[in-house]
Amino acid sequence: MTARFGSSLPEKADNSVRTRVLFSNPTDCCSPSTSQLSDSVALCVRGGCDFQIKATIAQSGGATAVLIINDQEDLVEMVCSDTTEANISIPVVMITKSAGEALNASLTTGKRVEVLLYAPPRPLVDFSVAFLWLVSVGTIVCASLWSDITTPEKSGERYNELYPKESQNAAAARGGSDKQVVNINSKAAVIFIISASTFLVLLFFFMSSWFLWLLIVLFCIAGIEGMHNCITTLTLRKWENCGEKTVNVPLFGETSIFSLVVCLFCFAFAVFWASTRHASYSWIFQDTLGICLIITVLQVAQLPNIKVATVLLSCAFAYDIFWVFISPLIFHESVMIAVARGDKAGGEALPMLLRFPRFFDTWGGYEMIGFGDIIFPGLLVSFAHRLDKDNKKGALNGYFLWLVIGYGVGLIFTYLGLYLMDGNGQPALLYLVPCTLGVIIILGFARGELKSLWNYGTDSSLSTEPADSEV
Repeated sequence: MTARFGSSLPEKADNSVRTRVLFSNPTDCCSPSTSQLSDSVALCVRGGCDFQIKATIAQSGGATAVLIINDQEDLVEMVCSDTTEANISIPVVMITKSAGEALNASLTTGKRVEVLLYAPPRPLVDFSVAFLWLVSVGTIVCASLWSDITTPEKSGERYNELYPKESQNAAAARGGSDKQVVNINSKAAVIFIISASTFLVLLFFFMSSWFLWLLIVLFCIAGIEGMHNCITTLTLRKWENCGEKTVNVPLFGETSIFSLVVCLFCFAFAVFWASTRHASYSWIFQDTLGICLIITVLQVAQLPNIKVATVLLSCAFAYDIFWVFISPLIFHESVMIAVARGDKAGGEALPMLLRFPRFFDTWGGYEMIGFGDIIFPGLLVSFAHRLDKDNKKGALNGYFLWLVIGYGVGLIFTYLGLYLMDGNGQPALLYLVPCTLGVIIILGFARGELKSLWNYGTDSSLSTEPADSEV
């Protein structure tokens, strides 16, 4: 990040010159350097004095530019007073802690190290945003329509027989149902948000490499479960007899060969992602595991009515805003952003998100969206689909289509907020909750169905006519 004072950098590398970089002595560049900085780029660490003092001292020593190594991975804007601004004529640039460590490692080898400083312009909108938008909306739509796609009346029973981690007694205990469904209630919604807040604080204070590995292992286990569920249900939808051959597996008992092969494939898939998660292509594997996990979660967890949805999404709305915008007043930095970036885990982001590389941005990086920003609104969208299906509502007079549109519009507002706030982290649920929960409440009120939506599941059916009795 270039300072607001000093000269600007050229936009193209062809217009810049390779220049030798040297560490100033002292390293904070707060006093005249004893090392020769003439015709070199001065490298110094942040702290000890003001930015403009570092620049003034480096410039007086003959340096052609100043690179200030930040003490963390994010960058801050460097400013100075108007009286000093005119006296600095060299570029002043801040680099991340990891970039400074990489330069220092090269300098300690004793070889000549050169840098080429330029600042290419960034595109106003990168196409990766559109792709991530499509993936997020598509995942919610797919999860909502999953039972229709996989015809659970037939494939569900087959899946119970094939599931490798479930004994025959457990499968029989399920009564042949396609899946175990957990209906969320208001109390559970509040407890979940409180638990999530507690876990977030623990991550903020105690995050370390071993804690990160624990999260990676948990993500892999959940991803394997989700991927296995998606593959088996889709396959059995097309080929119902592919799981007839069984084998006796120690600890698991008799299970289908097909299910076992799928499970081993999912295990290898997750292990490959964990071992190559720093590679440039690892986002493909992480997103695949994440999408399968989200689809499975939205099949298992369900909202019974709008009353519970209002409690859950309102709590999630407040949770997101508090830990992004208000937590800096208490913890001196945004807890949500610090944990998501992995500031205390070597800068490695947590795996609980979908990401897509910025292919058209010369600055690189990823566009990301957390699982919660898909799952929380997705629970409501899935409820709307079940509601329309139970009451035989069409696309226009139902709720599902309008909530999908609302979710898509909410994501657009989220990315618009990111650009207007210069890329500073935004609580996505700040935009997504009003565009989903708000839409269904407004539609229900306009159609005279809000009371039925609020108590859905306790009435015999959704109807605009008054119920005979209410609880």
